Amino acid sequence: MYSLAIFLPLIGALIAGFFGRSIGDRGAQLVTCGLVILAAVISVVAFIDIGVLGNTYHVDLATWIRSGTLEARWAFRFDTLTVVMMLVVTLVSSCVHVYSIGYMHHDPAIPRFMAYLSLFTFSMLMLVTADNLVQLFFGWEGVGLCSYLLIGFWYERASANSAAMKAFVVNRIGDFGFVLGIVGCYLLFDSVAFDTIFANASAMAEESMTFLGMEFPALEILCFLLFIGAMGKSAQLGLHTWLPDAMEGPTPVSALIHAATMVTAGVFLVARMSPVFEYAPDTLAFIAFIGAATAFFAATVALTQTDIKRVVAYSTCSQLGYMFFACGVSAYPAAIFHLLTHAFFKALLFLGAGSVIHAMSDEQDMRKMGGIRRLIPRTYVLMWIGSLALAGIPFFAGFYSKDIILESAFAADKPVGTLAFILGIMAAFMTAFYSWRLLFMTFHGEPKADEKVMAHVHESPPIMMVPLYVLAIGAVFSGMMFAGMMVGDHPEHFWGDSILMLEGNTALHDAHYVPIWVVLLPLIVSLAGIALAYQLYIRNREALRELKESAGGLYTFLLNKWYFDEAYNWLFVRPAHWVGRFLWKRGDGDVIDGVGPNGIAARVVDIARNASRLQSGLLYHYAFAMLIGVVLLLTWYFSQTGA
Repeated sequence: MYSLAIFLPLIGALIAGFFGRSIGDRGAQLVTCGLVILAAVISVVAFIDIGVLGNTYHVDLATWIRSGTLEARWAFRFDTLTVVMMLVVTLVSSCVHVYSIGYMHHDPAIPRFMAYLSLFTFSMLMLVTADNLVQLFFGWEGVGLCSYLLIGFWYERASANSAAMKAFVVNRIGDFGFVLGIVGCYLLFDSVAFDTIFANASAMAEESMTFLGMEFPALEILCFLLFIGAMGKSAQLGLHTWLPDAMEGPTPVSALIHAATMVTAGVFLVARMSPVFEYAPDTLAFIAFIGAATAFFAATVALTQTDIKRVVAYSTCSQLGYMFFACGVSAYPAAIFHLLTHAFFKALLFLGAGSVIHAMSDEQDMRKMGGIRRLIPRTYVLMWIGSLALAGIPFFAGFYSKDIILESAFAADKPVGTLAFILGIMAAFMTAFYSWRLLFMTFHGEPKADEKVMAHVHESPPIMMVPLYVLAIGAVFSGMMFAGMMVGDHPEHFWGDSILMLEGNTALHDAHYVPIWVVLLPLIVSLAGIALAYQLYIRNREALRELKESAGGLYTFLLNKWYFDEAYNWLFVRPAHWVGRFLWKRGDGDVIDGVGPNGIAARVVDIARNASRLQSGLLYHYAFAMLIGVVLLLTWYFSQTGA
């Protein structure tokens, strides 16, 4: 029965995609929403059976690839990690599907949009239920394809096409590392099946592998390559530039990509492969560093953004950094716990932002908002709930999950753990500040929109509000509901064999015994961030202007996202464009076409043109040519006979 939950979204996608014109917009919406909600119900049952009661299942469907010793099967792995991800994916996807009925009601291509959403959900479910690396890669690439289709859904816009292409290309960079990692796993373990790899990981801990002409510990290089794939999909520092541009897609797409599906795939990959990553301490340290740097970087950029969706997008990037540095200190359960809670409150914030955009006649610039809290009070309250959970205020979901990550980083008692703790605390302060900056700029103060826009500000219809209420329940209660079983004193009782932590890696266990100031510090800095935002954006806006003027260079630096896009454009895009143009004009045009097809054709034309000159139509020209021919023929004959 649990396998049915995987294929229900695919069935919905096929019906809406191929028969959308026959069943109409409403039919496509009902089919896709109904089947995804049914998949969510099955996922809840699976979570209780497998996650709570401790059962595990393995469903073997068929052989997919068999070549020599390589065998990849279509098989589903239902363990605790799988059902947690299934629960997150299907619940959030169900909310997004229902929300889209109201948000996209005016769009002329509703069946296509609903088909893409359901296909996206299917791809993610294939990813999290995979029993081997090749099947996981199938879901991985399916998610990448669907993200391209959804980000570029409004293909009439040049900006949407560029954003979709950018997401696709940047992810291909990460995926190249992922493919090398899969090939390396097969070479080392002679298998791509998880059970075989996990069972032999400890035996391979001392093995070495040649890579780029140098010897490396085999598991270190394999884990590093796999993490490169995770960096691209989860938008970590260096491969993050696609994520803010993905806001060009419709708001439901932003919620689906940035809350529960695509961007969390990299965190899931590291957690799933934890039995291997545990034997690669240098790679784990690198993961912790990249995660901490991403959390800090994205938070600094979010401080200055004015597009409401981009603020929430950079917040997602920052929170993913928390998840990765939790994995880097071997606190994988804390990372997945934060993934779960984050899915609820971040989807709430994205869909809440969509409700604001809907009310403001598609306006996304917060500088043109303000003074609307009394006009859309329910959206205002829901955005507060999402922001309280994001900032880690007791007793909202983020309080439990973000704090256990910070405490684990501190308890790891490693230099990289200490660095992650410091950067995580700084990011927590900035998270609270930019969250309340968003609230104050959007809902408080004097209205900045024109009278025509303000006259049409209204609360979203119930079909859009109900999913927000469901997500708000998760943003409030998911932390307290799951903290004990997922990251309590004995998390191994819940996770079983789905996540491995070696005996020496006790950061998660030791997190429960850190000093009290470590426990209180995240709350203190979050409250300080809220207070600073209130001071600058409500009480004393003159101080805000003075601060911007005094920090002009820094403000511009952050507003331009640390100039990553400009640097990449200068280092990679322009040289690639120059090389491509040179090869096109000189290599393809002058050499290949010039010497090849065009050159041969030109020579034939020249010969024909010269030959045509002999056809003058004058008798004495032809007689002269015949005479020359006779002379040449006689000369050849006498030279051959020796006469």
